[in-house]
Amino acid sequence: MRILITGGTGNTGRPLAAALRARGADIRVASRHPRSAADHVRFDWADPATHGPALEGVEVAYLVPPLATLEPMPLVEPFLAAASGVRRVVLLGSLAVLPGAPGIVELERAVQRMPESSILRPSGFMQNFLGAHPVATGIRERGEIVSASGPGRLGWIDAEDIAAVAAEVLTGPAPAREHTLTGPETLSYSAAAAIITEVTGRPVRYTEVSVDEQTRRLSAFLPQPYSRALAAVDADIRRGSEDRTTSVVEDLTGRPPRSFRDFVAAHMA
Repeated sequence: MRILITGGTGNTGRPLAAALRARGADIRVASRHPRSAADHVRFDWADPATHGPALEGVEVAYLVPPLATLEPMPLVEPFLAAASGVRRVVLLGSLAVLPGAPGIVELERAVQRMPESSILRPSGFMQNFLGAHPVATGIRERGEIVSASGPGRLGWIDAEDIAAVAAEVLTGPAPAREHTLTGPETLSYSAAAAIITEVTGRPVRYTEVSVDEQTRRLSAFLPQPYSRALAAVDADIRRGSEDRTTSVVEDLTGRPPRSFRDFVAAHMA
């Protein structure tokens, strides 16, 4: 059984590939900038010519949809049309519901029409506090986290825990249609800032802004319609849309999900 991992060098793709290799699985790691390893292949949503070679011999696929778009189907539809030999698709979705994005719902429905399918719906990624993400950049450059979510809480989850669940769903028996994934607790940005301050010894504060201001700030990094939708999600978080935890990670992997405090300690640098 060959497993295709789209987004294979991303936050969930890297640990998923490692987990599946450890099981001896036959994998194909697909990305726009593949490494020279034998199991890597070039893949670009915007280039349908790369879809067929990536799908050759594939029976199971992990699907990370195109980033920062409210209309993914024009890019994903050619891929699904070429995936006639694929019997199981696991889609990386989100617990957040982007307003004004019927194309995302259309994508989920298209995946659910595959012979076997499952949608993973994680809460906020702990990896948002690392690397080039705007949250991480604000922490490093200004000691500040900016959001329109106010006291709203999220069930922050480590991408490695998402990958561990994905490995089980890809290789196990017929999967459930959906899995909502969270860490062990819910935290507001203010609480996250306090933990980072305590663990690292570097002061980090939380600053609340309006939805309009958050849209403006995000538009410096992302397309404006997508920025507007993300800022609206902040307003939903403020109203409690993601203030929940589930036991799915432990139920499927046999171990509890990583806490935010442990994540910060592990990524001090």
